[in-house]
Amino acid sequence: MDRAELTTGQVLKRDIPWEAYMTTKLISGTDLQLLRRYDNRAESVRAQLLDDDGPVYVQVFVRILRDIFKEETVEYVLALIDEMLTANPKRARLFHDNSLANEDTYEPFLRLLWKGNWFIQEKSCKILSLIISARPKTQDGVVPNGESSNSKSKLTTIDDVLKGLVEWLCTQLKKPSHPSRGIPIAINCLAALLKEPVVRSSFVQADGVKLLIPLICPASTQQSIQLLYETCLCVWLLSYYEPAIEYLATSRALPRLVDAVRSSTKEKVVRVIVLTFRNLLSKGTFGAQMVDLGLPQIVQSLKSQAWSDEDLLEALNQLDDGLKDNIKKLSSFDKYKQEVLLGHLDWSPMHKDPLFWRDNVTCFEENDFQILRVLLTIMDSSTDPRALAVACFDLSQFIQHHPAGRVIVNDLKAKERVMKLMNHESTEVTKNALLCIQRLFLGAKYASFLQV
Repeated sequence: MDRAELTTGQVLKRDIPWEAYMTTKLISGTDLQLLRRYDNRAESVRAQLLDDDGPVYVQVFVRILRDIFKEETVEYVLALIDEMLTANPKRARLFHDNSLANEDTYEPFLRLLWKGNWFIQEKSCKILSLIISARPKTQDGVVPNGESSNSKSKLTTIDDVLKGLVEWLCTQLKKPSHPSRGIPIAINCLAALLKEPVVRSSFVQADGVKLLIPLICPASTQQSIQLLYETCLCVWLLSYYEPAIEYLATSRALPRLVDAVRSSTKEKVVRVIVLTFRNLLSKGTFGAQMVDLGLPQIVQSLKSQAWSDEDLLEALNQLDDGLKDNIKKLSSFDKYKQEVLLGHLDWSPMHKDPLFWRDNVTCFEENDFQILRVLLTIMDSSTDPRALAVACFDLSQFIQHHPAGRVIVNDLKAKERVMKLMNHESTEVTKNALLCIQRLFLGAKYASFLQV
């Protein structure tokens, strides 16, 4: 059987020759007795044994993984631990019991991440993430290295574990060991681990943030919705960490999050994206970008829906207030400039506001008429009829309001581009292209009589 497709249930049906391992001194007589009491028993029996002697069983399992390298046995013990933690994740605390202070409970799982087949890798990752998340906290925070203070032997430190685990997770996101499960398991573990500041630091240093961005996309199936949710959960956790925010600001993260929240109906997905927006709103140029991407309208739409989560409703109201403040702070031309440079042209109020054009028409002269040149590029390359129509209209407004508008637009060879759009299939585009051509031919004196 393909070991990548093994299930825990299939592995647990095996008969492992524990007696032979005792004969060869790979396990002790005590270990054998404990295994006989536990192996192939009902779940209720195992639960009682773990309640009574949990740390002892953890010690046996860890020693087997440390000393025995036969693949079938390694898979079996990992399946036992996985079953134990799936039934009750709080049992991960057993790995940190004081009686195990001198036992290196991290090392076998960290080693197996790189040495084993997919079943072994997946289980080791899942188990290791749970163990790390369950490690004891001190009053000041986390135990610095995961070791007992009275430990004399050199154990694998928590920093070593986190560094190795983050490296493996990034490798899965780049080149998954399993075609359909590699990325989901990596994201699932990251969503749990990024609560740790040290993991955020390691993940950013490993250039991992860029690996998340392509995974932020509208989802429809149950599996893809869960992957989107956990990916957005990772981004939300990273939005508390300044070096990660700097990377998010220069990536496609924000437009992708906006697209995802616009199309999502799953409350948990909407909630985690809205909370991310709330965190990023006051950082750098995120507020201006959110306005340009049409987030205020999306937030209004989301507020009108019936959500049961009070945190989401509160976050939507806070985000709405924050976006309104951003709109007030942005000068109208800054806002217009952002819209053009991002290529997101729409009929926002300023386009048809005579005051906007009268007050700001000379701003178009900046950087050798950069904004006009971008409008012409949009005419050449955009496939969005709305963007084409608005670009034609804005060009006509410039011609009308700038004293040398006709001459400047002709010098930029705009006429040929606009003429091509006269034959566009969209009536909205042809109507505004015609207006632009008329103003080009008539000049400012008569252009003001023309109406759209």
